[in-house]
Amino acid sequence: MKLPNGYGSVTKLSGNRRKPYLARITLGWSLDEQTGKAKQNRVPLGTFKTKKEALQALAEYSANPYEIQGNNLILIELYQKWTDSYFPTLESPSSVRTINSAWKYCHAIYNMRVKDIRARHIKGIMEDGFIISDRGKDAGKKVMASPNTKARIKSLFNLMLDYAVEYELVDKNYARTFDLSSDIVKEKSDSTRDHIAFTDKEMKALWDNVDRLRFVDWILIQCYMGWRPQELAILRIEDVNLEGQYITGGMKTDSGKNRIVPIHPRIKGLISKNYSEAITLGSKYLLNDPKSPKGGMSITYDKYAGRFDKIISSLNLRKDHRPHDPRKTFVTMAKKAGVDEYVIKRIIGHRITDLTEGTYTERDLEWLKREIEKIP
Repeated sequence: MKLPNGYGSVTKLSGNRRKPYLARITLGWSLDEQTGKAKQNRVPLGTFKTKKEALQALAEYSANPYEIQGNNLILIELYQKWTDSYFPTLESPSSVRTINSAWKYCHAIYNMRVKDIRARHIKGIMEDGFIISDRGKDAGKKVMASPNTKARIKSLFNLMLDYAVEYELVDKNYARTFDLSSDIVKEKSDSTRDHIAFTDKEMKALWDNVDRLRFVDWILIQCYMGWRPQELAILRIEDVNLEGQYITGGMKTDSGKNRIVPIHPRIKGLISKNYSEAITLGSKYLLNDPKSPKGGMSITYDKYAGRFDKIISSLNLRKDHRPHDPRKTFVTMAKKAGVDEYVIKRIIGHRITDLTEGTYTERDLEWLKREIEKIP
């Protein structure tokens, strides 16, 4: 029986094959530049054991046409489509880096068809995914996914396959058919430690070297203002009010965005110095490194973390300090000095659960300054 024009075709392939019948449909026409004639763009639906199965596939496609390109979309193509849509909605470059970092561990299944991915493939990547490190003592070595990275891979597939379902590229999000195993949850919990405040001795070492070592001033600014590392990195000079002695900034939560943080008198000179350097360099950011070996003088979280680690090592401070520790130091110093608890929460961007204080109480800048100046 001859099939209608434009319906598609079934062809028996040569050789001894398990599925010898090839079903194809026509998706438009193109010009053959050699002959000058129009030719069909024939796209395969798949191969089948019997001619009847192949014809059934054509009939199903004809009754309910789907996007055949999406049907054969591979994972790396889906990732590109999803990130093109998702990344612009993120406020922080560090959030983009976190997703890209987790994605690197998934290379074993980059070329899998999206419609073929099942929970076992995602679990396999979480357990066996690795990268080859290009830096530090592990350069050239295989690095397996950490507990935190495993959790990020799971989150990545949750969101990416949600996108695939929304655009009818797949019928089901298999990433959401399972939870993190109790082993991963425990492993993740065990690997996470509290942040460590700098001791008085370590703070003295920082102040003693603020004019000798580059970037020590950045750590001190963070210690006396409580910024998250990524918040500190993206402070703009337009956010700095030297006359009023405060900076407006922040991110991550509604409580953290656009918060006013007083400049403690002890770091006033450090802020002014960085502000003047930014003006001279023509930069819109407060913190800059014009000698950065990787190009670009503005700071990212990773750049800040690298410079932080070098200072810790140079001054022989506690080796397991991390870039969030100055924020913990601010809170520790503030509590020790008797700073009002609501001031601390406002400055570090934590949500205030007290309805009266959080919603109805107006607090002025001078009150925030007086409280902050309690810190020696």
